[in-house]
Amino acid sequence: MRREYDFSKAKRETVRSIPKGKTRITIRLDDDVLEWFRRQVDQAGGGNYQSLINEALRQLTVKQTTR
Repeated sequence: MRREYDFSKAKRETVRSIPKGKTRITIRLDDDVLEWFRRQVDQAGGGNYQSLINEALRQLTVKQTTR
């Protein structure tokens, strides 16, 4: 690791806004659960494991609501 880094030519990236209806949170998941979702995305050829988790939770809440 260098003692000093030159950031004089660095460019600051724009802050991405969070879309309406979405909330950024921190959540702790078991390693095996997270790995399962990541594998599902890989096997599907790509995508976003966070969206897959969101969809799984949505299906669970709809199922619970219709009981």
